[in-house]
Amino acid sequence: MDVAQPKQEHLLALKVMRLTKPTLFTNIPVTCEERDLPGNLFNQLMKDDPSTVEGAEPLMLGEMLTLPQNFGNIFLGETFSSYISVHNDSNQVVKDILVKADLQTSSQRLNLSASSAAVAELKPDCCIDDVIHHEVKEIGTHILVCAVSYTTQTGEKMYFRKFFKFQVLKPLDVKTKFYNAETDEVFLEAQIQNITTSPMFMEKVSLEPSIMYNVAELNTVDTAGASESTFGSRTYLQPMDTRQYLYCLKPKQEFAEKAGVIKGVTVIGKLDIVWKTNLGERGRLQTSQLQRMAPGYGDVRLSLETIPDTVNLEEPFDITCKITNCSSERTMDLVLEMCNTNSIHWCGVSGRQLGKLHPSTSLHLALTLLSSVQGLQSVSGLRLTDTFLKRTYEYDDIAQVCVVSSKVKQES
Repeated sequence: MDVAQPKQEHLLALKVMRLTKPTLFTNIPVTCEERDLPGNLFNQLMKDDPSTVEGAEPLMLGEMLTLPQNFGNIFLGETFSSYISVHNDSNQVVKDILVKADLQTSSQRLNLSASSAAVAELKPDCCIDDVIHHEVKEIGTHILVCAVSYTTQTGEKMYFRKFFKFQVLKPLDVKTKFYNAETDEVFLEAQIQNITTSPMFMEKVSLEPSIMYNVAELNTVDTAGASESTFGSRTYLQPMDTRQYLYCLKPKQEFAEKAGVIKGVTVIGKLDIVWKTNLGERGRLQTSQLQRMAPGYGDVRLSLETIPDTVNLEEPFDITCKITNCSSERTMDLVLEMCNTNSIHWCGVSGRQLGKLHPSTSLHLALTLLSSVQGLQSVSGLRLTDTFLKRTYEYDDIAQVCVVSSKVKQES
């Protein structure tokens, strides 16, 4: 009959600890009014408690630090740090010790060991220490695999490993919205929500534009000649709070001049978010490339370059239009017609020839008109006809202008 062999004990012991910063110890204050039965007992106990702040005992403040009691939460964008120690618990000298640390994610396996060389020998009661760091870039289950191999005095090769599983959580919820302006500008609104259980200090939220755009941040205001954040000097984001950031992107000159370039799906850029938590623990997230569907303008696009905000009633005013041939292959021969509306009256000859417009080129056109009705009036009634295809393009509600009486404008 076969006899089961006892499991051989390893000569080395492996310990793995996550390195995190301590937290501030907080007390739950228990107090009462002096006329209550305990009298001043609770207040005196809080004053005698060394963990409270002198003069602020009823508040949940503390000056002491608490070491981590558990593994804690790890969030995407933070740096995972761990201390690995291999100790020789035996009374023998162990040779050729190799310690390897890998991090297994849902998509890849990463080697985190600082060195791949084996240690020649390890005497009794001595240890091999290593600290590993990794910036977490995936959410979900992560497994830290620590493997140790060594050779005993008798020449026997030994091997063992341990697994440490942890979850990486999502710290922020980022939502984006795009607004297309008539002047080819794109406004990006980024809504950032803190979905952790602790406050965040938002160190930086910036937009790195693609090669086609220049970006201007609209998250500051000028106060007494100085630029100040719209969120104030303390940019803390409490748990479950949301903050909105606004950016304006303008096409670079070389792209703006080519009408056929900026259409369809275009890459806007990516958001770069940096924050700090607790005692300065840093986290950073970069979104994937943000994309938007450029508005379709058809074959011919008409946009306004200049228009006054306010004009006088029944007095002519000038506007400048930009007409672009969005086609990449076909030359157009355009005719401009100006149709009056109930409030807007065009000045000039309708049905005039604008000439040939080659693919992906533009022309600027100065027009004069007047309004016979006060209030906010819509500029409408322009028609462009391509004589080659006998196709007419209608342009209404191009812009709006405020029409006031000349007396009102003089008084103001």
